Amino acid sequence: MASSMLSRQLSRPVAALLQRRAFVSHRILSSSSSTNAGSSHQRFPSSNHHSDSLTSSSSATTSSRRTFASATKPLPHATLSLEHKVVAPPLVYISGEEMTHYATNLFVEQWFAPYFDLSQWERYDLSCKHRDETNDLVLQQAVQAGKRIGAVFKEPTITPSALQQQEMGLKNALSSPNGAMRKGWNGITISRDTIHIEGIALGYKNKVFFERHAVGGEYGAGWARVGKGTLLTTYMPSDANSPPFVVDKRDLKDDHNVVVVYDNPYDNVDELAHLFFQRCLEAKITPYVVTKKTVFKWQEGFWATMKAVFDAEYKQQFASAGLLERCGGELQHLISDAATMQLIRWTDGGFGMAAHNYDGDMLTDQIAQVHRSPGFITSNLVGKNDDGTLIKEFEASHGTVSDLWHDHLAGKETSLNPLGLVEALIGALEHAATLDVERNPDDEAKVMAKDQIHNFTSTLRTAIHNTFRYGQGTRDMSGPKGFTTEDFIGKVAWRLKRYLASQDEEMPPPVLQEPDRKFRRNYDVDDEMVKQLFESYDENGDGKIDYDEFTRMIAKLGLAPKKSLDEGKKHADV
Repeated sequence: MASSMLSRQLSRPVAALLQRRAFVSHRILSSSSSTNAGSSHQRFPSSNHHSDSLTSSSSATTSSRRTFASATKPLPHATLSLEHKVVAPPLVYISGEEMTHYATNLFVEQWFAPYFDLSQWERYDLSCKHRDETNDLVLQQAVQAGKRIGAVFKEPTITPSALQQQEMGLKNALSSPNGAMRKGWNGITISRDTIHIEGIALGYKNKVFFERHAVGGEYGAGWARVGKGTLLTTYMPSDANSPPFVVDKRDLKDDHNVVVVYDNPYDNVDELAHLFFQRCLEAKITPYVVTKKTVFKWQEGFWATMKAVFDAEYKQQFASAGLLERCGGELQHLISDAATMQLIRWTDGGFGMAAHNYDGDMLTDQIAQVHRSPGFITSNLVGKNDDGTLIKEFEASHGTVSDLWHDHLAGKETSLNPLGLVEALIGALEHAATLDVERNPDDEAKVMAKDQIHNFTSTLRTAIHNTFRYGQGTRDMSGPKGFTTEDFIGKVAWRLKRYLASQDEEMPPPVLQEPDRKFRRNYDVDDEMVKQLFESYDENGDGKIDYDEFTRMIAKLGLAPKKSLDEGKKHADV
């Protein structure tokens, strides 16, 4: 009994010590500062919101620390600091309006501006008011700038309805800027991908990619309201030696008709195919092509081109990677109706789809709903410049979030999740850095800046994702007690600053020991008596107590652990 009691008495301090060390180690890694790193808009909640203690499972803790660790080991020249800003490469920044404009301004100010000189960014205001004031000249200038620079970030904008035109007092009926951009940049595809946060279930378990043909279809249609009569659609070849012919002739018998004419340009479908298959192969996901060609016979050409490119250049690579096992070893075609059902069923993810413009628009909206919301989907317009380089425009796949903007104007708290917005700016900045190096391959400063940018964006993602993991996300993720728009952005800024600062440390942090008990306010040990006791057991006077001396000491003091009763009987004195 005495031995058992002594064992428990010895084990309790050890267990307590281990617990304290684990707690202190975790706090050093992830404790929060009381410093307000944000703007005057920030209103940080109570102290428990500053804690980085995880409420999720231990596996999530391990994942979080692993992610943090990977973000703290960049190339030596790729670190960033507040003292020396990196010159950000040229980029076209298109501003919009309402809540997303407000939130983007906040995180650019707090996440990007402290570390980057943004003077090379060209800014274009595509708010309705400014477009109206310039008679849409600003849109033309933005398109020209995008063509010249090749990397574009766009905030969500408003295409005003007739009612909104009246309410805003606009003199012009403004069209969607997206059509002008797709045409001006020789749009190939709009890539929309799911955004994932490790350790947090959102919808699809693994990546889902979508390529939406960026041109053609209903979006560029000509139309008119007409009465009874005959509609004749005639094709006039550009080759004067080829005769015109009638594409369609139909008699209209109703008094009220709407006639619509549109085309599907297919010259760039092979480029879409290469982009799509390359991305799927790199991400190790299975590709599918979606059309309604069984009914809309004109869509056969889209499928035929995609399959020809795949069979000639990618089939073997996908087969070798084992990515065709789920679709019978061939590139599979899906009727759009079937694709709609599969998007609901295939929640494991790990697939990509490519489709026409309109089908792509509808199906990616469905993906957004399965994957929680449009805020967790990227949107990237890819076009082609005259020199063959890719123009890439990045934006969030959601709108301006008018309801939260009205709440903000009314002085109410808002909680906007900016993840889709910042992913767009990250994509634009990374593409800008790539183009800058391609145009200046011998410029060491630009090569270094590219590495610094990739380190920054990786670390920023880690800071954002960890903020969600710690339960400090916006209310769409963390419930009613979640952070406000301003608080979330401020919290990420604080965490980003810590993560980037830790990269400058030449030596790893020391292994923590138990704090000296002398630091405690109730420390009452008689140091002189301790010294005398030590000297009495330091038998050889060398200032140390070796193992034999220690054993004799604890035996004499009655502190030595005892053998069990059964074991003692086996070795009884004789």
